Amino acid sequence: MYPDPGRLVFGPKTLNYLEKDMANFVCQVGVLPVLIPTVEDSFLYPIMDQLDGFVFQGGTDLSPASYNEKPIIPGKWLGDPTRDAYELKLMEYAFRHEKPILAICRGFQLLNVFLGGTLYQDIATQRPDAILHRDADAYDHLRHGVSFPTNSLLGDIYGHDSGCIVNSVHHQGVKDLGSGLEVLATCREDGLVEAVSYTKSTPGKVLGVQWHPEFSYQKHDGTLESGKIIEMFLSHVKENLHASH
Repeated sequence: MYPDPGRLVFGPKTLNYLEKDMANFVCQVGVLPVLIPTVEDSFLYPIMDQLDGFVFQGGTDLSPASYNEKPIIPGKWLGDPTRDAYELKLMEYAFRHEKPILAICRGFQLLNVFLGGTLYQDIATQRPDAILHRDADAYDHLRHGVSFPTNSLLGDIYGHDSGCIVNSVHHQGVKDLGSGLEVLATCREDGLVEAVSYTKSTPGKVLGVQWHPEFSYQKHDGTLESGKIIEMFLSHVKENLHASH
């Protein structure tokens, strides 16, 4: 969050933040979620050297410039190129050091862009056939079905029946799929990509989901059991730790 004179707390300052549901989602016995601060590289890289896995959380749009496009409507959906550059640097580090990655919502889109993919800048404009994927009032109570390809990682975990539901809090989505990514889930109603995995690492070690599993964690609200996603991520973290020792 950037300086905002209208904000009562730290109005003139830039804020880095960790949303509470995300902290609860990641935090387990022996697991500490750490917010990676925006500091100089000389401090940043030694911090990252101590981390065992990376979760890229939700937030504002990506800038079209980050995937070599111009705004489809001048002045709209300009995104946050500053945050893009910072997080792409973190993702490059995670890939180079073969760290487990869980990429959620914006993070899912960032993963696609990092690997050369592109985004629909606004689903409603560019895919008028699509269902509504974001409603400010409904927020994470807006939901839709997902389908899993045959013999896919998430299909094997959740089953291939038609009753799987996820929340939906995004107006952008994957247009062209990034290199090395395979689709693990699509929106049942309109076919938009909802989950991906990187094929050049152990299945699920680099995983991206368009929905917010942290918002429904342990809530038994009819959506996918999100504990299975964080458990899979942490299993790769632990496996990485054992391999490094």
